[in-house]
Amino acid sequence: MKILKFGGKSLANGEGLHNVVQTIAQKYFNNESLAVVVSARGNTTDELVILLKKAQANIAYKSDFESFKAYQLEGVSENIFENEFEVLEKLFEGVALLGDYSEKIKDQVIAYGELLSAKYITYVLNHNNIKANFVDARQLIKTDARFGNAQPIDLVSKRNVKAYFEKNVDAVNVVTGFIGATLHNETTTLGRNGSNYTASLLANYLNASEFQNYTHVDGIFTANPDLVVDAKKIERLSFNEANELANFGAQILHAKTIIPLVEKNIPLRILNTFNASNTGTLITAEQANNGIKSLSVLTNVSLINLEGRGLLGKTGIDARIFRVMVDNDISVSIISQGSSERGIGIVVNSDKATKALVGLEKEFENDFYTKDVNKISVNDNIAVISIIGQDLSNFHKPYTALIRNKITPILLNNTITGRNISLVIAKEEFKRALNVIHGEIFGVSKKINIAVFGHGTVGGTLIDQIVASADKIEKRKGIKLNVFAIANSQRVVLNKFGINENWRDTLADKGISYTIEDVIAYAKEHHLENLIAIDNTASGQFVENYIALAESSFDLISSNKVANTIGFDFYKKLRKVLAANQKEYLYETNVGAGLPLIDTIKLLHLSGENITKIKGVFSGTLSYLFNNFSASEKKFSEVLQEAIDKGFTEPDPREDLSGNDVGRKLLILARELDLQNEFEEVKIKNLIPEHLREGNVAAFLSRLEEFDSGYAEIKNKQTPNHVLRYIGELSGDLQQDKGVLEVKLVSVPANSALGSLQGSDSIFEIYTESYSEQPIVIQGAGAGAKVTARGVFGDILRLSEKKL
Repeated sequence: MKILKFGGKSLANGEGLHNVVQTIAQKYFNNESLAVVVSARGNTTDELVILLKKAQANIAYKSDFESFKAYQLEGVSENIFENEFEVLEKLFEGVALLGDYSEKIKDQVIAYGELLSAKYITYVLNHNNIKANFVDARQLIKTDARFGNAQPIDLVSKRNVKAYFEKNVDAVNVVTGFIGATLHNETTTLGRNGSNYTASLLANYLNASEFQNYTHVDGIFTANPDLVVDAKKIERLSFNEANELANFGAQILHAKTIIPLVEKNIPLRILNTFNASNTGTLITAEQANNGIKSLSVLTNVSLINLEGRGLLGKTGIDARIFRVMVDNDISVSIISQGSSERGIGIVVNSDKATKALVGLEKEFENDFYTKDVNKISVNDNIAVISIIGQDLSNFHKPYTALIRNKITPILLNNTITGRNISLVIAKEEFKRALNVIHGEIFGVSKKINIAVFGHGTVGGTLIDQIVASADKIEKRKGIKLNVFAIANSQRVVLNKFGINENWRDTLADKGISYTIEDVIAYAKEHHLENLIAIDNTASGQFVENYIALAESSFDLISSNKVANTIGFDFYKKLRKVLAANQKEYLYETNVGAGLPLIDTIKLLHLSGENITKIKGVFSGTLSYLFNNFSASEKKFSEVLQEAIDKGFTEPDPREDLSGNDVGRKLLILARELDLQNEFEEVKIKNLIPEHLREGNVAAFLSRLEEFDSGYAEIKNKQTPNHVLRYIGELSGDLQQDKGVLEVKLVSVPANSALGSLQGSDSIFEIYTESYSEQPIVIQGAGAGAKVTARGVFGDILRLSEKKL
């Protein structure tokens, strides 16, 4: 025989009810032996409780009761519940008259949810030529008198069930779940998810071949799919693993359900009423492969902390605590103890927290007077995440992922087997924590959530590169790049599922005004993990947001040089905040576009290598300008105009020609060597004749020929076989607080590394003690939106891989 249990959502009017009848019919006409256990249909139990409370408060409830009756009778041509409705009406009238009700009365009222359900299903089955019997479990399952959470009297209940089913073998017996009765025939209920318990008891008593639990989901998942979008179905579980899931809040299971099945080694299969083709999750005695199975969550819990220096080394403290819990019928799900300063934390259901606190304060009243106990407090703002199957040897991975996302567990607890770990988390963080842990443990791909600020030439190219490459990167690297925010200085578009190739139209049509706090709040509201903020602006104002972003769990990537070149105080403050929040800040493209310059200098400096000098052509624009001017007979203005026409310069070329950009890049490298120079200390050779430095852009562009005589003279005065190069140079005693920073126009041999430079390439020479007079040379494309965007993309991947 198979025991089929159907949940409330499965039995709701409509598709679910139709599928239930079809499922039973298919098995019946295939001559399968089965019994059916039913929960109350739809929201019946909740509605009965509401009616009961309204009656208690003397609030009009009769119209609601009529609606309730209409729902129960939907699809039935006659009133098959006349007696049941009459009893319910009398119960409500009695409660309204008294203005109160007991747990005993409540059990009598809510029991009618299952009674009506079983009677309805029996009626429908018989009308579909399926012989069915209505079975009131109160006649079979006998319990103690703990109303609301009664415990079956096993011997009596087993005898009753066996006797009934031996006499009724030729029909589908439809049994009310959740309810029982005392030996005096007083109605009781079996507690949360009690219908599952009823079904597992029947399976045990009848030696069923399988217990099939039909729900509204495809089985048990690696996490609650409502909380974790990427949750995956688990094909098989052992009873021990299922029991752990049940103990730690898995909604689809009840801890008591497992025990009767284990006793008789009866398989339990979780199936979906709404998806007949799905095979569900099978739970058996057979131990599945080792490994993490699922994450479960408890949210209706509180943490009680008992602290006291004077308790250190005293015996019997734990016994006193648990005596209070036993006396008040309070179950403790987690206990954690400290050693250096005596502290004990226990997790209990929130509805029992006040009772526990009062009981503990009374028990330890004298200890307060002797100062042995300092404080007993309750924290209701917690949730518990349990990792079922987590081995302590690999726990550092999810734990590190939490810390990386700025989520610090309040306390940890593991079972004696070392394969189940529970974390107490602040309640406002538990959804994000759940997604972080799930992504770390089960994710085929690590999701990286990116906010891009600035979508001009570089920013727009970067976004296009990410969209075009995302699928390949996910397959090759296991990294899922999800751009959830794109913003300019005024508007932002937000989508937790990611932006597609039409992002420009989306931003134009649906972009909204914003502050940086709005983006941070959006990420927090949607529990986005592994956050990266990318600054592709040139804004000095935007860098002020870096600290708020770092403090809100964002790593930073920037092609904007401002944060690294403004005051040294801000430079130090930002790095202090980054360190305190364990966040990264990557800015490889600040100097050399996509060239691996900053990383190389960082690595050399970190390894203790004494860098003695850095010099090079820092600007791709000015590289193009002087490479071509030196190698041709063209006038300086002609080459400059070519650079402007090719888009190599800024809209106002004076921003390049002033040398300030090169100066900022040089300062960035100086600060990588822990030098404390300020921008004002950089000696910069301005390439613009003084009389052309003011005025509007149009006027300047019309006077480019005024460069020619001066630069022709400089070119002609060179030593033969020399060429002009505009370089940045860092020198001096670089072991001191400050170095010598110069940006200057120099003449170098044409056959030297600097002199042989071509096109718009950049080149950097790094001199160190170890390498003596042979510098490390890094050369390559130093300008262009694609190159810079690709460099930022490289920083994204570099940072993403650190999160694996």
